Amino acid sequence: MKTDTLFLAVMVFLVVYWEVAFDGVRRLLGVQVDLLPSLMVYAGLTQGIGGVTLVAVAGGLLLDAVSANPLAVSVGPLFLAGLVVHLARELVVRDQPFAQAVMGAAAGFGSSLLVLLLLLTLGETPILGWGTLWQMAVLTIGSAVSAPLWFVCFGWLNRTFAYRRAPETTFRSDREIRRGR
Repeated sequence: MKTDTLFLAVMVFLVVYWEVAFDGVRRLLGVQVDLLPSLMVYAGLTQGIGGVTLVAVAGGLLLDAVSANPLAVSVGPLFLAGLVVHLARELVVRDQPFAQAVMGAAAGFGSSLLVLLLLLTLGETPILGWGTLWQMAVLTIGSAVSAPLWFVCFGWLNRTFAYRRAPETTFRSDREIRRGR
């Protein structure tokens, strides 16, 4: 397992724990900001399909286990958001915070809308109204703001804990040195 994938797995657990344990944001805004879609943007841009699947399955199951959602309803929308980002990663300037924020906003809006549609399809009765627009706006803005922060956070973790590649020297071992007069 790569170091970045290990950091990603630990971060999924910490994100779900933060969303459940600390409700200061929920009290302030009336909505708990969901950081998993923006984490899916990071996974989609930097990991393979295995990393995307890891974040979607682990994060979706953990989040649904501690929420009122039916189990595994969040897995599909999260995976779809990560898969779309993963497939389009060659077209995206992934080092630009603006591009990361736009993709984070799209992932936050899209995954929350898909979860809402899945809940309605499954016969659940979520509370819909004008407050739903506020919730969607907060989730979209929260994902847009947090997506570039994931790149900063994981960059710091990789610089701090991962091994750096040894720089190659200009000396080649197969080079022949001619000495003469």
